[in-house]
Amino acid sequence: MEFKTLRNIENSFRQIRLYAIIFAVVCLSITGYAVWESYRFAKVQREKVYVLDQGKSLMLALSQDASINRPVEAREHVRRFHELFFTLAPDKAAIESNMKRAFSLADKSAFDYYKDLSEKGYYNRIISANVQQRLEVDSVQCNFEKYPYAVRTYAQEYIIRASNVTRRSLVTSCLLVNSVRSDDNPQGFNIEQFRVLENRDVEVIDRK
Repeated sequence: MEFKTLRNIENSFRQIRLYAIIFAVVCLSITGYAVWESYRFAKVQREKVYVLDQGKSLMLALSQDASINRPVEAREHVRRFHELFFTLAPDKAAIESNMKRAFSLADKSAFDYYKDLSEKGYYNRIISANVQQRLEVDSVQCNFEKYPYAVRTYAQEYIIRASNVTRRSLVTSCLLVNSVRSDDNPQGFNIEQFRVLENRDVEVIDRK
């Protein structure tokens, strides 16, 4: 009888131990799931940006990985530089303002090209002849396989005079390196080794 009682106590102890193990496993599973779900929820929330619309309502915008937009930002950086650098008005202050903004997007190679044109009297002729120069970028080709990124830009220049409009083919090359973002350089790139490969007249259109 005493042996049977001991067996019952041993069986009860085993059952209690089994139940304790099962309970611990269930608790650990619930805790693990709760922690994983919390991290997942926090990650989703970090991908959301709430924007105040004119001080009245909140609009939800999904943020993206910065690397996804990098090629787009690179092409926009190069495009903006060319538009500032090659779009000229017959006004010294306007030219200097454009150049100052363009130089914040590039290194000394762009300034050297500007200085060379200035010493040849190019900008003085633009002002004295009341000439407008406008640039239209056709394409910006970037090689993102190798850093720094090699870039080639194809564009059309329009030299607008009172009597005619001259269309020029412009081809440039440069290297693009990562830089610090700022108000003057929102894309966070810097242009190096800027060179003009081609700048030739294509046609002259008489103005009536």
